Amino acid sequence: MQNAGLAALGLNWRYLAFDVRPEELRVALAGAKVMNFIGLNLTVPHKVLAVPLVDVLDESARTWGAVNTIRFEGREGDEGWRPLREFDAPPRQIRSHGFNTDAEAITQAVREELGVQFAGARILLLGAGGAGRTAALKIASLRSAELYLVNRTPSKAESVAAEIRERFSTVRVALGYPTSEVDLVLNATSLGLRAEDALPFDERQFSLGQAAAAYDMIYRPAETPLLQKAKAAGCRTANGLGMLLHQGARALELWAGGPAPLDVMREALEKNVYV
Repeated sequence: MQNAGLAALGLNWRYLAFDVRPEELRVALAGAKVMNFIGLNLTVPHKVLAVPLVDVLDESARTWGAVNTIRFEGREGDEGWRPLREFDAPPRQIRSHGFNTDAEAITQAVREELGVQFAGARILLLGAGGAGRTAALKIASLRSAELYLVNRTPSKAESVAAEIRERFSTVRVALGYPTSEVDLVLNATSLGLRAEDALPFDERQFSLGQAAAAYDMIYRPAETPLLQKAKAAGCRTANGLGMLLHQGARALELWAGGPAPLDVMREALEKNVYV
């Protein structure tokens, strides 16, 4: 996706993947800075760990408490900070600037693919880990009416619920399953990555017939057991490919300084994810 986008923009850059152990994240970020990387993305489990490690946080990263995109910036003397793409030679000073492109990508994909408008909506969110917490806070910020949180570890769901009550007091947030209909079921767990995985919810406590739509952040397989059941129950359904596209496109825009070629990036995603 990113390399297709870079090629379409005519940039002589390359997007590469690296495995980094959590305990080595600090030195990895320092190394990327020294080697004049334009930027990078972070995935689980690095997004929260990176918050205190970057030099400056964008409002998006401060708001959602996680960093999934870093842009390296430089300056000469006392001038303002500029993205490294604007320098012909390495500047005297370089800093890391952390952003979060996940939160907006989640809600944008759900709106586009399922037509769900979050203001006033009733939503069941499965999972309160990193992705679940970001989704919960973003959804609450859009003035949803009711948000139901279900997580394998109840204390983690309670922590997210408490944060929502403090920051978005007009949203009714509850632990457990709703007893009436909801506008959306959103899966932010990893259940569904493997064919033998259990469903991410308890069918004894909730029926997909209560939901108008279902979104699974998992994009491979294209149709998880949750989405299969949701489709059979008459729900509108979508997987996480759109979320992956939009968070990546926004990251590319932060690095390149212009609009991302969405159609090119989507085509590359579909070709490589669903081979």
